[in-house]
Amino acid sequence: MMVTRVAIMGIIVENLDSTEQLNAILHRYSGYILGRMGIPYRDRDINVISIALDAPQDVTNTLAGEIGALPGVNVKTAFSHVISKA
Repeated sequence: MMVTRVAIMGIIVENLDSTEQLNAILHRYSGYILGRMGIPYRDRDINVISIALDAPQDVTNTLAGEIGALPGVNVKTAFSHVISKA
């Protein structure tokens, strides 16, 4: 039985050269992603992205680790108390 948690991930991309790698990572985890909102903040030359997901906590942590390892990309994750057994 798989246990999942709803979470939201906030991502700030300061190095736009990392965008292609970021999109590839998010594509690999697309089965867990409920929704995604990206805001290009052109005045500051950054992108702000929010990801809502429902995944096992270790998958969410691995995803955050992969994203955070990209140059010029910062990520923070907040978990809900909603836990589901699938």
